[in-house]
Amino acid sequence: SKSFSFPTNPIFRIESYYPAMSTAHPSPVARQSSAKKQKTDHEQDADGIPIPEVTDLDYVSLTTHADTFGIDPVPISWGHPDPLVRGPIICTVRHFNQRNAIGAHSGSYCIYTGLAVAAGKLNPSYVPNLKLTSPVFKIGPYPSWYDPKKIASIDPFGHLTTEAYSAYLDKGFDIRPTIAVTKAHIDLPECREAVRTGRLKPDGKILMPSGQSVCHKAAIEPVWYLPEIARRFGCTETHLRQSIFRMTNGMYPELITRPDIKIFLPPIGGMTIYIWGDPDTIPDEDIELTCRVHDECNGSDVFGSDICTCRPYLTHAIEEAIKTAQRGGAGLVIYYRKEGRSLGEVTKYLVYNTRKRQEGGDSAENYFNCTEQVAGVQDTRFQALMPDPLHFLGVTKIHNFISMSDMKYNAIVNTGIKIVNRVEIPKELVPEDAQVEITAKVFHGYNAGKAYQGIDEEELKKCKGRDYKYEGGDGGSDKDEGSVPKKSDSNVVEELA
Repeated sequence: SKSFSFPTNPIFRIESYYPAMSTAHPSPVARQSSAKKQKTDHEQDADGIPIPEVTDLDYVSLTTHADTFGIDPVPISWGHPDPLVRGPIICTVRHFNQRNAIGAHSGSYCIYTGLAVAAGKLNPSYVPNLKLTSPVFKIGPYPSWYDPKKIASIDPFGHLTTEAYSAYLDKGFDIRPTIAVTKAHIDLPECREAVRTGRLKPDGKILMPSGQSVCHKAAIEPVWYLPEIARRFGCTETHLRQSIFRMTNGMYPELITRPDIKIFLPPIGGMTIYIWGDPDTIPDEDIELTCRVHDECNGSDVFGSDICTCRPYLTHAIEEAIKTAQRGGAGLVIYYRKEGRSLGEVTKYLVYNTRKRQEGGDSAENYFNCTEQVAGVQDTRFQALMPDPLHFLGVTKIHNFISMSDMKYNAIVNTGIKIVNRVEIPKELVPEDAQVEITAKVFHGYNAGKAYQGIDEEELKKCKGRDYKYEGGDGGSDKDEGSVPKKSDSNVVEELA
């Protein structure tokens, strides 16, 4: 076996290590496709839509190159207002030579698709029946759809596959929606309690007497236009491609070998948009819009862990969204899959252990330091992409922004969206062990509003979290000044779950 190492120069060509890949001879698929193209050039010119080339799935290619014989991606003109000129996103295995995107549909769930094929449960050539899947309410188009500086991390035409690209579908192309638009009834115990106590008043339309609320929602998979993503992160497109290639251990060689393909479907979670009230009112600056952009926190959002403010802030935002809709406006919650500040839940729990075991116990003073100690960075959410779904909905003004985050606020207003009021979480909703989090965040720049004024360095040092008596660490002391009283063992188990 011959050993080798990659060169130190960051610019390298994968094919130099795989001579067979750089050979100019066409693959069996390419030969078949080339012959097909020679026969159908005239028909392509007639309607402007190419003839789909169906890939022989028995042939496996490790990567492709722009100048390889037979490679012919369907053109993409990102930002063009005409979806046919813009072109459909084609990233399915069925059209190998005509793909115009790197990656795969369904984000991280694409791995399960591979497992389904391996288990013999899914035919890799299967094409979904999209006949009854069209959106149940209208979104757009809006001027922001045609500005890459406004939308570069989602496909604004991703929900219009059956409408905008019907001619492609009729011709046999396998094109998948990246956005699904539907309606739902939301049943939250907090809303039921709000109805019981009178905080919310049922109207029979937006809020039912049972406490259920009626909303519109859209699930979105990320679709990245790499030139604009690079611009937002202040780097070259080449450096962005190389960084992703390296940090995914070479998972996507076409990031290096296909600079002609500008679209990337990353293997990450997407987002869900929830709307209470009439979605058509969202672009109207004269009609009240309440909004929260929320990042996933499974421990709190689903299981009620009290180490953070995530679930209570989320449910408070939903209550405010319902109230706004009942006043004739619209309420909006955008739920991002960015678990643990996009560092992941394992990293988050490692940080929890570090916080509780550090000398002196869990403290607001070292809140952010503990994350950096474990992960090397405090936060990888990088809000540069976060406002895109707001622009997808045509938002130009938010009357009530249910968030204290300075990073989210700055990211939104820097794209031209106006924010009138910033709404902090009510103090009575902050869980017991989350005092460390809220104190640290306000001290370091989160919007304090009226409720959290006066958090100074003395308050920061005084604020302590619950002591779990972990082995292998100081674990703090229940007698520390300002510490949160210790809870029962059952609550400790709940927190660690």
